[in-house]
Amino acid sequence: MRSLVLVTALLLAGCATAAPVAPAQSSSAPQRITGGVADNQPAASTDGLTIFRDVVYGHHDGMANVHDVIRPQNPSGAAVLYMVSGGWNSRWAAPETRIANFRLLLDAGITVIPVHHGSAPRFKVPEAHADVKRALRHVSLNAATYGIDAKRLGVFGGSAGGHLSLMLGLNGDDGDPASEDPVLRGPSRVKAVVAYYPPVDLRRMTGPNERFPALDFPVDQAAAISPILFVDANDPATLIVHGDADTLVPISSGLSIHDALKQAGVKTDMITISGGDHGFTEPAHRAQATAAMAKWFKENL
Repeated sequence: MRSLVLVTALLLAGCATAAPVAPAQSSSAPQRITGGVADNQPAASTDGLTIFRDVVYGHHDGMANVHDVIRPQNPSGAAVLYMVSGGWNSRWAAPETRIANFRLLLDAGITVIPVHHGSAPRFKVPEAHADVKRALRHVSLNAATYGIDAKRLGVFGGSAGGHLSLMLGLNGDDGDPASEDPVLRGPSRVKAVVAYYPPVDLRRMTGPNERFPALDFPVDQAAAISPILFVDANDPATLIVHGDADTLVPISSGLSIHDALKQAGVKTDMITISGGDHGFTEPAHRAQATAAMAKWFKENL
């Protein structure tokens, strides 16, 4: 039953984490950056932001994987990757529609990079993880193009996005210098993580699942994408935010990863939202979580 509860959470989380707002006007054309080379320049939106739209960082079965880059008017050099994922379904939206959700970060001079991965039902959790890890390498490789510092990167997301954020943070590497792919030669490391209500152990959640097809993969692959198994003393500063009224991904999940990080000596904290449900559907709860997230990145990037 507990596994079913955790599974049910994942699809619902993606819509709750970042609700769309009315788009700002922009004349920017789609951007394509591959292998570290920009084919054209970004266009500034009317509110002073600079936006790289639909940057291709890889391909799956002939389909492009993309991320956007939203750079503030006065960038500090720090950047945060946002995992666009609910149930490991990554719904595309124009970057202009996401600006309001990232306002606290942008106002602090932090560039925001929404990352889309290959979605369920076609792609499964291991493939989503591989996609976002490649996206992180691509961002690091193109840091100069975006006006950011590759050593000042953070990552955050909610539920499935929180899971992917933790995997990027706790399973970093320096790339493969022998790879023929320039992206795979790049590092996959971040300096800070924020995860809202994340599932952290997928070993009991995998198998055939009509409602959540992203979990239909061999159980023997689950350990390789379970953040709880990757905690060590070298992990980046990590904040967990969880509601104590979450009946979908129980708060015990957030507590378990926070306790493991603390025992490993990692800089970590946990914010418990009193009365908070999954997705922080109450505006006051969401505002509390967003403020904590922005504060963590400002302090640790």
